[in-house]
Amino acid sequence: MTPPLIGITTYGRDENNKFYLRAEYVDSVRRACGMPVLLPPGDAHIQQLLRHLDGVILAGGGDLDPDLYGGTRHDSIYMVDPERDKTEMRLVRFAVDSAMPTLGICRGTQVINVALGGTLIEHLPDVVGQKVLHRLPAREPTQHKITLTAGSHLAEVLGEPEFIAASWHHQDIRATDGLLSVVAHAPDGTVEAVEMPDHPWLIGVQWHPELTAACDPVQQRLFDAFVKASGEMRGKRG
Repeated sequence: MTPPLIGITTYGRDENNKFYLRAEYVDSVRRACGMPVLLPPGDAHIQQLLRHLDGVILAGGGDLDPDLYGGTRHDSIYMVDPERDKTEMRLVRFAVDSAMPTLGICRGTQVINVALGGTLIEHLPDVVGQKVLHRLPAREPTQHKITLTAGSHLAEVLGEPEFIAASWHHQDIRATDGLLSVVAHAPDGTVEAVEMPDHPWLIGVQWHPELTAACDPVQQRLFDAFVKASGEMRGKRG
């Protein structure tokens, strides 16, 4: 059987004119028996490529342009990339309309929310303080507890009501537009995951499961379930 084709978005062009993606995303998909296909931003015909894929992961990275959600230009906002924003917003709309299995990670979750009409918190410490750190100074990852909503699809997938996960963000969902359900929180009340009840498989997590999936079965389960759903979708398409 041919492995499901899983598209993974990449960072935009860096100062050396190179596209970039951490290898942990690819490794996590391969462990789940999926075949990764990297999706750099800027393709005007991204929908044509997506029709050949079975699922898509929106990876982490820099911040969205606050103009996309009516936000303010906070001093902490960094790596704004209009080319990537445009590509990924279009990608989300295609994935929703086509019922394609979709996994958002960190920035990817924020893109999903904004594409569906939601808003973001520009800088978390200004709203929730720093009792729970969501990243360390100099923009480095840290860890904290996540609590899932009982009965949610994500809780069913991960099989644990609480766990420790890798966190690496300074922005978060402020409000959804009703299409997404909030299904996980950090101890300070920060939204940590959303899912779309009217979609066959659409989950966004604010933490970074790819960073610990190689040694944490709970985090690898997310990729396993996503790739499995993508394979099932391929089977239905024939």
